[in-house]
Amino acid sequence: MRNLISLNKSTFIFAAIIICFKYSYSQKWETPTDKKDKISPIKFNESTINEGEAIFAKNCQSCHGNPGQGNFLKSLNPQPPDPASKEFQEQTDGELFFKITTGRAIMPAFKNILSEKERWKVISYFRSFNKSYTQKNPDTTANSLHNNTAKIKFDFDKTNNKIVVIVRKNLAKDSTIIKDAEVDIFVKRYFGNLQIGKYEQTNNNGEAIFDLPKDLPGDKDGNIDLIVKVNDDKLGEFDVDKKLQIGIPINKPGLNEERAMWNVVSKAPVWLLILYFSVIIGVWGILFYILFNLYRIKKYSKQ
Repeated sequence: MRNLISLNKSTFIFAAIIICFKYSYSQKWETPTDKKDKISPIKFNESTINEGEAIFAKNCQSCHGNPGQGNFLKSLNPQPPDPASKEFQEQTDGELFFKITTGRAIMPAFKNILSEKERWKVISYFRSFNKSYTQKNPDTTANSLHNNTAKIKFDFDKTNNKIVVIVRKNLAKDSTIIKDAEVDIFVKRYFGNLQIGKYEQTNNNGEAIFDLPKDLPGDKDGNIDLIVKVNDDKLGEFDVDKKLQIGIPINKPGLNEERAMWNVVSKAPVWLLILYFSVIIGVWGILFYILFNLYRIKKYSKQ
């Protein structure tokens, strides 16, 4: 009886989680007010449309289908919208950029996959399906500031195992502080970069603070290659690479130093090389055998 009650409770909790999950993602995807009016820093033209189409085909088409054809992936929940649909096109450029950037549910956050310009080029492609669309004048103020005018400084709080990222116009004490900028930290990896926590916004001191995992492995000296990405409404997006000695020293050969299937030919596994050359020799051997027998048949037919 007790087991039955426990089972019923588990079933009820599981059902409640599923219902909450479905309800959460059935709600309308709202864009923050300050993001809706964001304007593209690039002019949409035939070139950006063509480049955007290529980016869309590679990263989005498998779910959203071909715009205007309604062949999006209907088995997904929520269903990905058709970029050519009226409802989709009624959104502002800022709304589209925000949703592509942040993602939701099964849609990934493309800020970690595509550059800012690439995301705007995808929107340029979307707008090619809207004959009534007129682009607002590109935000030249933001565009002129995209040349990395801000400076980034790293501080490692060893006691609390935290990384402090400082974003300013320059690193002088009286420099303009960049507040409310979004900062992401990634650790370089061979198969996709590892994100450290969630993005943080710079505070009134221009600082974004991240908790560092205590078991983060580094190289033999404990060095870790970090990528810091900053996104600011005025400065745009930019990233900085930095190597810090903040990891656990791991004295292991790199993935490109050992014999492995993903390495260069000279460092491929011995068994794979033997198999490869055996197949090559076998194929050529069969071809020579066939040609030799054809020669014999032709020779004997003349006798």
